[in-house]
Amino acid sequence: MALLDQMLSAFKGGANNPAPLSSGVLQNWRPTYSDNCSLRPFRYETDVREGFLANPIAQRAVRIVAEGVGQAPLSVSDPEIAALLTSTSAGQSLIETLACQVLLHGNGFVQIMKDASGRPTELFALRPDRVTIVPGNDGWPCAFEYSVPGERLRIPVEDEDGWPNIVQVKTMHPLDDHNGASALAAAQQAIAIHNAASNWNRSLLENAARPSGALVYETGDGAGLTSEQFERLKHELELAFSGAGNAGRPMLLDGGLKWQSMAMTPADMDFATLKSAASREIALAFGVPPMLLGLPGDNTYSNYREANRALWRLTLLPLASKLFSSLQQGLAPWFEGARIEVDLDRITALSEDRERLWKQVSDADFLTRSEKRELLGFSNDGESA
Repeated sequence: MALLDQMLSAFKGGANNPAPLSSGVLQNWRPTYSDNCSLRPFRYETDVREGFLANPIAQRAVRIVAEGVGQAPLSVSDPEIAALLTSTSAGQSLIETLACQVLLHGNGFVQIMKDASGRPTELFALRPDRVTIVPGNDGWPCAFEYSVPGERLRIPVEDEDGWPNIVQVKTMHPLDDHNGASALAAAQQAIAIHNAASNWNRSLLENAARPSGALVYETGDGAGLTSEQFERLKHELELAFSGAGNAGRPMLLDGGLKWQSMAMTPADMDFATLKSAASREIALAFGVPPMLLGLPGDNTYSNYREANRALWRLTLLPLASKLFSSLQQGLAPWFEGARIEVDLDRITALSEDRERLWKQVSDADFLTRSEKRELLGFSNDGESA
């Protein structure tokens, strides 16, 4: 079976044809998987470097979601709340930073900075990997510990007056009472496959698309090389013909020496199918339609438009609702009746849905003018017809 077929079989869960993981075939894969192909434990800093900083698919997917939520038009009940939300957090957009942290870590922690009178003046997004939840005797969080090199700060859940200090935003985790589940952790295996396939392709290109070759010594009497001759040839080959700088360099051989090439087949060299499958799983984990990431598919205008609408309906709006409802609850003690929502009427991707709704309501002759305005979200003007 060709190498690509073996890899595809293993990727799809084929137990009868596991992927070859010997050091001589797939050395680049071994750091990610153990001998029984089980995933290593999720480590936030390491996986962010490998999955977000070093993987273009994951980074683009996270940016699409985080930037989309951060730029969503808002409908806020109080201008002071709007000022808090639109201000930057350490030079970055607060909502975009918070959305990115929830995707990568599963948790977001927003510290409410207050003035001397106790009023909120700034919302600061803490790095979630530096925050530790301290549970009380009843199991509920009583404090948060923020750790930086050489220092640890303990922040109570509430201040002396009973006002909240930190707002936590988290995704649902069925096995953890205090922390959310990371989308990056769910995409860990697909990211490892995508990165390993890229490294494998790069290694092939640096070696002129040939994994290796054999230097055969053939003589009429059947005699072999001495140990000294063998080591000399090995040293000269490594020095003069290995590496990207020596790719394609002609070889001058002594009598009796013959170079036997072991080039891979085009099917073995082509990891595009494997990378495409891994890319789609990465996009799935972050809730982004593969088409929006430039992955192969039915990339027509109609499908792209539908994919953009699905992104908003299935990913951006639910995540925005989670973020804003948590912030709304955290700011409620200072702002009675606080309301933070996404203004759906100002989202371009949902304009067709809005037009369809307006037409349906407009054609409903059994409704009064006031009822139609109420269905469309407008205030009642008092007219009955």
